[in-house]
Amino acid sequence: MKIKLPKELKEFGKVFFDAGFKAYLVGGAVRDMFMKVSAHDWDIATNATPQDVISLFKFVVPTGIEHGTVTVHFKGNEIEVTTFRTESGYSDGRHPDSINYAATIQEDLARRDFTMNAIAASLEDGLIVDPYGGEQDIKKKLIRTVGNAHERFMEDGLRPIRAIRFASKLGFCIENNTYSEIFKKEIKEKTASISIERFRDEFEKIMKSQKPSVGLKLLEETGLLFMFIPEFEVCRNCVQSDYRAFHKFDVLDHLFYACDGAPSSKLNVRLAALFHDIGKPSAKKIIKEKVLDGKKNDGSTKEIETITFYNHEAFSQKITEKIMTRLKFSNEMINNVCHLVKEHMFHYESSWSDAAVRRFIIRVKPECMEDLYDLRMADMYGMWNEKVDIRYSASVQLLLELKARVENELNKKTALSLKSLAVNGRDLMNEGIPSGKILGRILNELLDCVLEDPSMNQKEKLIATAKSLFQDC
Repeated sequence: MKIKLPKELKEFGKVFFDAGFKAYLVGGAVRDMFMKVSAHDWDIATNATPQDVISLFKFVVPTGIEHGTVTVHFKGNEIEVTTFRTESGYSDGRHPDSINYAATIQEDLARRDFTMNAIAASLEDGLIVDPYGGEQDIKKKLIRTVGNAHERFMEDGLRPIRAIRFASKLGFCIENNTYSEIFKKEIKEKTASISIERFRDEFEKIMKSQKPSVGLKLLEETGLLFMFIPEFEVCRNCVQSDYRAFHKFDVLDHLFYACDGAPSSKLNVRLAALFHDIGKPSAKKIIKEKVLDGKKNDGSTKEIETITFYNHEAFSQKITEKIMTRLKFSNEMINNVCHLVKEHMFHYESSWSDAAVRRFIIRVKPECMEDLYDLRMADMYGMWNEKVDIRYSASVQLLLELKARVENELNKKTALSLKSLAVNGRDLMNEGIPSGKILGRILNELLDCVLEDPSMNQKEKLIATAKSLFQDC
């Protein structure tokens, strides 16, 4: 079988062939072509050594030359080129103890993880080399290791998580023998030994897949989720539903499905959706009370239970910060996600004054408003694992109303920070108000005045108000 190769790859391959070398497109790009998906990252396997490749092309970066890999800049593309190789011994559970150059593409494909990734296409004519039945597994939507699953997983403890990531991203199933190996104690110990950064990178890719709940449930089922994020364990079977029927699922399923409802293009919102209620088990309380039994007319009562999670967003924020710090996310991402988690429990009503809307904007921050709307929609999606019908949802209608009011306030360019006041600290000091805590307090009170009445944001009015406040201090 042959596949059609892009023009640039054919031209790239011709450089190798004219010099007497072979070159093959390998890995995910070939898999994607079989799935009729555009492939953007091109990995090439060749019998040319790194030194040969450096001599063939003008712009070459030795990105992994100790492993036989260089990156070639060719006609606007960055193409990773690796010499055919075999590997043996994985004492650290990640890196091979020894790497030897191989003579054939078949030997090179034998070291790869899954059959769907062990297919090569010659850059000369697009002819396929598929010694492990990867094409058929792709057609069956099956993830299967190359050779013995136990051996493949023991070579690199990340591979079980990669299998789950591919299942989530591609919508494939993991072949039974391959999947059952992930549950083995020895394999779990090998996976537990990987660096937290390697787990985080795969975890991020699961979170960006079309339906993250697929990968998250597989991580939970295999025990790998609780291995790296044990805080989720108490969320399983943490019941939320009482007689009010606000929730269909327990906390963990709600979090999984909320991820599905968040935009795949926004990792921060996906993470906030996953963590927004993780503090509920810590905040949970059950209130029992007796009420009149409406089914009877004799005045008898019945006991009902009301489940509350008061202030769970504060618990969730602390737990989220702990988890994301452990997973070594950037400080920017941690701060952003924690902020969304903290603010997700706002309760907007049409009765809010314009000043209340302005204070809401300040608290949430203008740049975070769209993400918070997305998180609220994801939260609603996660309640029933389905998209909310905008036409019949009072909650969505209120959210749209709030969004319109926020946009209106932002368009007015009303003062929403100390920087946007018509006066600053120096102006007040020139009027005899000394610097220090009193000055800071007066500036904040001026901002509060302007939030209540935007017409107050005039220098003369604010100075007069500041003087009056200073006299009262």
